[in-house]
Amino acid sequence: MKTCLRTLVAALGFTALAVSAQTKWDMPTPYPAANFHTENISQFAADVDKATAGKLKITVHAGGSLYKANEIKRAVQGGQAQIGEILLGGYANENPLFGTDNVPFLATSYAEAKKLAVAQKPALEALLAKQGLKMLFSVPWPPQGIFAAKPINAGGDLKGVKWRAYSPQTSRIAELVGAQPVTIQAAELSQALATGAVAAFMTSGATGYDSKVWEQVKYFYDTQAWLPKNAVLVSQKAFDALDKPTQAAVLKAAADAETRGWKTSEEKTKFYVEQLTKNGMNVAAPSAALKADLKKVGDTMIGEWQKTAGAEGQAILDAYKK
Repeated sequence: MKTCLRTLVAALGFTALAVSAQTKWDMPTPYPAANFHTENISQFAADVDKATAGKLKITVHAGGSLYKANEIKRAVQGGQAQIGEILLGGYANENPLFGTDNVPFLATSYAEAKKLAVAQKPALEALLAKQGLKMLFSVPWPPQGIFAAKPINAGGDLKGVKWRAYSPQTSRIAELVGAQPVTIQAAELSQALATGAVAAFMTSGATGYDSKVWEQVKYFYDTQAWLPKNAVLVSQKAFDALDKPTQAAVLKAAADAETRGWKTSEEKTKFYVEQLTKNGMNVAAPSAALKADLKKVGDTMIGEWQKTAGAEGQAILDAYKK
């Protein structure tokens, strides 16, 4: 009896030790569970769980269910969440370096976007480090196009139109073409379209597909304006609290997620556009007039970004253009 009791106590003690040794992280994300970014992040969390034998558990909270998109960065900085996903360009007003990949027509292909990401990374990591954050990986959206309820043949057709903005850059585009910017996050897009809060917007085919925009708008112009990136950020304090093997496992899973995410994004670009067509949308390249008007917008915004980003921004552009 005593032997059995000692065995039971030892077993219970071991279980308690195992439980106390487990670390749990909450990870808010802004996009639906079926979005390719969220699926990639879920795989990242599963890889971490497997590599650490359950020592680090990351719970993914999709669709803005834990924190809204614009609250996630602050939540990670403040310690309310240990890790989270943000759209980098959404913080361009905080620092123009966050908006590097959202400058229209600066990088318009996956090859260019990768080159720009490499040029941007050192300055971005240094900026985040000052805020107590560490970037684990980043993944681009497919190229941005214009969705609209009515045909858009030139920039003037957007004058006075309610334009969905999700970042400082998309708001600035609205201003330059004379549209009315309305801040709407991805999780709220379907409702905004249904109520008439917005009638046109620039985003990727992925967001259009996720939100089933064909139920309210019928036109998509494949402008390929830029490829914005989502970044997964972790609190440096939370990361430093992990033991070295667990840190290594997180970094390895993050590197795999970045490679996988870029590949998936590029592969799905064609799929998303095909789905828009399949569901009755008019998909077309921008007209010569619209393309020329958008180029003027892009030239203006590249110049504005250079001015506000200063020497750091110029260094990024120089590295990108090499």
